[in-house]
Amino acid sequence: MPAAEIIHKKEKKQKKDKKDKSESKHSEKKEKKEKKEKKRKHQDTADNTTTDDKEPKKAKSTADDSADIVSNGYSVHPSLAELPQSDIDAFYKKHVIEVNGDKSYRPIMEFSQSGLPAQMLKAVKSFKAPTPIQASTWPISLSGRDLIGIAETGSGKTLAFTMPALVHIQAKRQAEGSKKGPTVLVVAPTRELAMQSQEQAEAAGKECGVTTVCIYGGVPKDAQKRAIRSGVDIIVATPGRLIDLIEEGACDISSVSYLVLDEADRMLDIGFEDAIRNIISKTRKDRQTLMFSATWPESVRKLANDFLRNPMRVTIGSPDLSASQNITQIVEVLDDPRQKERKLTELLAKYHKSRKNRVLVFVLYKKEATRIESYLQRQGFRVVAIHGDKNQQQRTQALSQFKDGSFPLMIATDVAARGLDIPDVEYVLNVTFPLTIEDYVHRIGRTGRGGKKGIAHTIFTAHDKSHSGELINVLKQANMPVPDELLKFGGTVKKKEHSAYGAFYKDLGDAPKATKIVFDNDD
Repeated sequence: MPAAEIIHKKEKKQKKDKKDKSESKHSEKKEKKEKKEKKRKHQDTADNTTTDDKEPKKAKSTADDSADIVSNGYSVHPSLAELPQSDIDAFYKKHVIEVNGDKSYRPIMEFSQSGLPAQMLKAVKSFKAPTPIQASTWPISLSGRDLIGIAETGSGKTLAFTMPALVHIQAKRQAEGSKKGPTVLVVAPTRELAMQSQEQAEAAGKECGVTTVCIYGGVPKDAQKRAIRSGVDIIVATPGRLIDLIEEGACDISSVSYLVLDEADRMLDIGFEDAIRNIISKTRKDRQTLMFSATWPESVRKLANDFLRNPMRVTIGSPDLSASQNITQIVEVLDDPRQKERKLTELLAKYHKSRKNRVLVFVLYKKEATRIESYLQRQGFRVVAIHGDKNQQQRTQALSQFKDGSFPLMIATDVAARGLDIPDVEYVLNVTFPLTIEDYVHRIGRTGRGGKKGIAHTIFTAHDKSHSGELINVLKQANMPVPDELLKFGGTVKKKEHSAYGAFYKDLGDAPKATKIVFDNDD
């Protein structure tokens, strides 16, 4: 064979080998690309991913979700995977639950589905089933995710964050051993709310060897400092006293990896934003953060955006201010405000006939509370009062007597509107309307708690007419009758006023702060 033909055949073979190799590489790349695309599509389907962090789309449950609810060795009961989607949809619809975020979780509708250890479930043995806020948030918080929970007062939020906190503590003990300093921190706006959260945490954690301490103002610091030094797992605190102890070097929260902001809207309303931000900055950076609030105003949204990592958001009912559907609201308009005490006597004859059932009476002023307490005592009622002029020991004693039924009638100012979580309060009587409609909703929320029914009877006068429009809206939203006498005051709702700037205040959102200009004095 001629040399030229041999060279030509060799070159032809080399070109063919090169082409085959190129086609093979192209085929491999194509196959890898197809696999990658298939995996991405599968992941998108499973996670229901959203790109909008501020308003994520509503999550939908999938059959594989139960496998994802795992945190530090914890896993939800397999029976969750067997729940028909129709049951989940019906549950969300019945309780008006909306879940927003980048992932879907199946609600825990029965305690047996939670997978919680038997000793922890002793804390809920008196309840038939998880409340809607517990059912919908437990899978999220147990998975280690940050969470925003928006639900009306009396919805069971305390156990919603307490039970996952116990699981978190046990997981940390197994992973890191016994460490100095608290693992869980719960921040609450009032002493009463902090004390009651601590009581539930203590009762639930008793079987697990979890220790708690409550930190609040109005009492000496020494006992609280000793409790912290002795070693605790959970601290429940009001912001002011906690900041004091941190600055004194008596409380180190740098080991906190599970942080709860309870009643976040209330804490911001009463001016604790700077304190909260200070507290958060002193906890672990890799913490899990849970925020619970009755409403979802812009101030709370900004706080959540600054400190929560890709949170899921669970809303029970409306994110706006609303009253519980379990409460029957009765509004009675009095022509003469001076007849309030006589009217109260009539209402107590109706609602407190046995003088054994729990009735909570709200007034506006401390002096008013003292006067009505004395007035009812003279009529032979076993009555106690709680207001700002009472010291902490007196307030604690009054709450204890009201809880155990030895004094089943209590007079309170708005200091107790959010702080009381007492079971079986059958009636709330508003003798004097509060300064804000928010306080009205939280007052009446002291009854109808834990799924039970309650009645709230409110006395309204011409002095309160500026709140008539807001009250009418709350009544209509809860499908309650609106008396004609109330409608006569009009349905106009006043523009919200800023605490410092009044009605002229305009919320500019995230606009930059004004620059202070100083003019030189030519003289």
